[in-house]
Amino acid sequence: MPHDAADLLLHSGRVFTGSALHPTATAVAVSAGRVVAVGTDDEVRAAAGPAGPRTEVVDLAGRLLLPGFTDAHVHPVMGGVERLGCDLTAVSGRAATLQLLAERAATTPGDWIVGGGWAMSDFPGGTPRREDLDAAVGERPAYLVNRDHHGAWVSSAALRLAGVDAGTPDPPDGRIERDPDGTPTGTLHEGAMDLVGRFLPPVTDATVAAGLAEGQRYLLSLGITGWQDAIVGEYAGHSDTTGAYLAAQEAGTLTARVVGALWWPRGHAVADVDDVVAGLAARRAAAGTGRFRATTVKIMLDGVAENQTASMLSPYLDRCGCASAGSGLSHLDRDLLLAAVPALDAAGFDVHVHVIGDRAARDALDAVEAARRSPTSRGGRHHLAHLQVVHPDDVPRFAELGVAANAQALWACDDAQMSELTTPFLGPERSGWQYPFGGLLRSGARLVMGSDWPVSTPDPWQAISVAVTRRPPGEPEVPAFLPQHVLTLTEALSAYTAGSAWINRHDDAGAVRPGSVADLAVCSGNPFDLPAAELHELSVDTTVVGGAVVHDHQHATSPGGPR
Repeated sequence: MPHDAADLLLHSGRVFTGSALHPTATAVAVSAGRVVAVGTDDEVRAAAGPAGPRTEVVDLAGRLLLPGFTDAHVHPVMGGVERLGCDLTAVSGRAATLQLLAERAATTPGDWIVGGGWAMSDFPGGTPRREDLDAAVGERPAYLVNRDHHGAWVSSAALRLAGVDAGTPDPPDGRIERDPDGTPTGTLHEGAMDLVGRFLPPVTDATVAAGLAEGQRYLLSLGITGWQDAIVGEYAGHSDTTGAYLAAQEAGTLTARVVGALWWPRGHAVADVDDVVAGLAARRAAAGTGRFRATTVKIMLDGVAENQTASMLSPYLDRCGCASAGSGLSHLDRDLLLAAVPALDAAGFDVHVHVIGDRAARDALDAVEAARRSPTSRGGRHHLAHLQVVHPDDVPRFAELGVAANAQALWACDDAQMSELTTPFLGPERSGWQYPFGGLLRSGARLVMGSDWPVSTPDPWQAISVAVTRRPPGEPEVPAFLPQHVLTLTEALSAYTAGSAWINRHDDAGAVRPGSVADLAVCSGNPFDLPAAELHELSVDTTVVGGAVVHDHQHATSPGGPR
């Protein structure tokens, strides 16, 4: 006996289930926010009944239907605010960056120029100077974070206002870029960003709310129906976004399914762990269990390789190829990390750790191992994000410890930032240990994916293209970067859908099967019919959350008929 008429019927395409391309399915029916039938056009119409006057019908016309993407590491409010402000991500090159800054300064009221998105590879050594910024913005204080958000470019006026000069010491978790006489050059790394960031004008609640709205609109347009906000809390001059999420949820404007990763604050000792965890648990309880849940804690363990703040087991090389004096920064010392992760696990939190260097990865794995061995373990779904340099001895430990590998696959290619700012300072051996996503998957690790937007584009197809080719999108002539770690298209899609939904504990999402929540995306084509070099050209035409169309790129909705 067929069901009542479906609310949404999608037909005449192909279906990716979250784990594989379905061998025969061409259609999906949705009712009351859930998938009720998957099969051929005839099978689905027989199971779901004929389209009624209120049935929304979508002709896939051979396109691929797949679960909505879940971005497992993203900063949507930060990205949305940047899109609404002085956004430098659309330009490349020093001259174009300075020209755009001058144009924005001429039309921006107030004293401060605030924004971000400049590329390290556009400036010698990845460190732009204050003199260039002064020429663009005049005598105004300016604070511009780079694309990876691990450094800030500041003007002379901003340095004076903050009292930062040759006599200012580097903070324990950061570094001031200096001239030989100690004078700050205008680039602040990691914790040193706060030396100026604390003087920024406060971001209003209205700005944060607008940033969330814009971030959500943009992510939905890319087929992203859920995400993990990788920093929820006050960080580097950014406001805590919890209130914005809860307000949007109460107003009914939070469409996506979101997990907030509560920020583990720096500056604490082992003796403080119980109090910090109790405070985080109180924030989790206050957030509730709606579309926004604060069930994860984010620990930023190190910096980035490009400015040599990523935590390494052995020193970086200098420009002559000799070992330097530095091996990076650890934002939490090892004893504190080994106490914090088991305590968070025992409190029922999932732990999300930023790791770039091989020492950071090893320390994080050791901390999870301590948690797994503890009699108070709650079996958290812990994951390590970025994973740029992983010692080969640590690759099999992900599967052994049940630690998910959170891949930002877009970075796993040989671009200017890699060739100019990274591999020369890692050396040949460590350079070969970068982004071992294929090796992790083959060793049995669970793979999830995210973008780290606004550090890089949130478009899943750009990242999937690199995961499958290990080349920059649209540059097939560039040699594949460590091609032994390529993923198949099925593996990459599964990581970005089912894998990332799992890490968010959205266990009925990330799949297209009867009973799953109807969070879906309609691709602009069928990637399984395309050469790998063309995957980056794909986009998302339609996004569905809970059975409702929330983004439609090409056509207007036409209830009861084809679109």
